[in-house]
Amino acid sequence: MDISTLGLVDLKSLLREIPREIKRREAAERSKVRRELEALAQARGFSLSDILSEAPRRGGVVEIKYRHPQNANDVWSGRGRKPKWVEAWLANGGTLAQIKV
Repeated sequence: MDISTLGLVDLKSLLREIPREIKRREAAERSKVRRELEALAQARGFSLSDILSEAPRRGGVVEIKYRHPQNANDVWSGRGRKPKWVEAWLANGGTLAQIKV
């Protein structure tokens, strides 16, 4: 498509129409792919939901690595930012090895 021959009004109109058309085509393609995947799974004796439910998931429970000696409810996995109780423990001369589970 040669857009160099289009006028400014036509170009602006096209600019507004393109995102809508992209969304429409993405939805149509997504539906087509889903139907193809469902047919493939069914041909192998599965449903698509059976296959997808086996997919690995993120966000499992992380094991506790540190526990406050006086308050068992204060725990930390060792990931991310140190909790305030850990910072206080270290500031008062404690070590992580002392509170390791």
